[in-house]
Amino acid sequence: MYNAKVLDHFENPRHAGEIIDADAVVSVGNPECGDMMKLYLKVVDGRIVDVSYKTYGCAAAIATSSAAAEMVMGKTLEEAEALSSADIVAYLEGLPERKIHCSTLAPEALHQAIEQYRHK
Repeated sequence: MYNAKVLDHFENPRHAGEIIDADAVVSVGNPECGDMMKLYLKVVDGRIVDVSYKTYGCAAAIATSSAAAEMVMGKTLEEAEALSSADIVAYLEGLPERKIHCSTLAPEALHQAIEQYRHK
């Protein structure tokens, strides 16, 4: 069902955890399946210098959270804002059709965290 890259991100999630002194912390949920994500961002000079998350959900939700974190690390806020669920699915080399909705969790959290950071 899942390809090797998705399984690798599920079994070895990158950037999982929390950032104690984060500049932004948001929680989002996916009502379709009950997945939840809490995202932490640390920003210096408009660039993401640290990102972490805690995701409760299926393998696809965890893998897409891991992939998104890896994809935005070191990016400017503008670059990170451009991240879409399609970008995450492509990065992971695909997801089963019935799991595509899981890829919306991380971009939603990321956009909310960037907005929160900008309004501080």
